[in-house]
Amino acid sequence: METTAPGSARDDAASDAKGSFGPVDCRKAKCIALTFDAGPGEYTPRLLDILKEEKVHATFFLLGKNHVKKHPDMVRRLAAEGHEVANHTWTHQVLTDREPDEIRAELEKTQDAIAAITGKKPRLMRPPQGRTDDTVSEISKDLGLSQILWSATAKDFSTNDSALIKKRILDQASKDGIILLHDIYKGTVPAVPGIIDALKKQGYTFVTVPQLMAPAELVPGTIYRP
Repeated sequence: METTAPGSARDDAASDAKGSFGPVDCRKAKCIALTFDAGPGEYTPRLLDILKEEKVHATFFLLGKNHVKKHPDMVRRLAAEGHEVANHTWTHQVLTDREPDEIRAELEKTQDAIAAITGKKPRLMRPPQGRTDDTVSEISKDLGLSQILWSATAKDFSTNDSALIKKRILDQASKDGIILLHDIYKGTVPAVPGIIDALKKQGYTFVTVPQLMAPAELVPGTIYRP
C-alpha cells in the first residue's frame, strides 16, 4: 500500500492549508509523536499524570467495546487535557480479514462511542497490527478517518521490562517519527518518563500526530507512515 510520510505531507500542503501547529513548526523543529494503542485501561491515569507533568501531548488510539465503554471518564480526561483521541476499532479485529460491513461496524461503533463522550468524532484511526488494504482505506475515507502507522515500537506486548522498552524506543527514534506504545501493559507506563526525558535531551519536541503534519490537513483514507 502506498503511504505518505509526515515530511511529504507538509511539503505538499497548499499555501492556505489550515492544519493546526503544536508547540513548534515541525518543518523547522525536530518533532516526534508519542502514540498509545488499545486503552484506556488501569494504567492510563498514571500515564496522563506523567504527560501532564512533562507538558507532552500524545495521540491515543482507543478500543471501543472493553475500553471506551468501560472508562468514559478517562476518555473525557484525554480530550480535556489536549490529547488527540483516535480510533483503534471496536474489538481489535484484523480489518483485512473482515467483510466490508464488519470493517465499517468496527470503526463506526468506536466513532460513535467516542463522540457520545467527547462531543467529537475522531479523525484518525490505526488498523490493528497495521494491516490495511484498499477496502479498509475506502471505508476509512467514507468515515473521515486517516490511517496512522508508526516508525518505532517497543513490542511492549511481549515484555514488562521497562528498561528494555525504553531502550527499544530510543534505538528507533527519529525526526518525524511516530512511536507506538500500549498503555494497557504493566511495563510500559513506567518507561515513559525516561523516554520523554532522553528524547527531550536529544532535541526532540513531542507533538500529536496532526501537529506533526501541520500545516497539512490529514486526508481521510490516506495511510501515513514515517
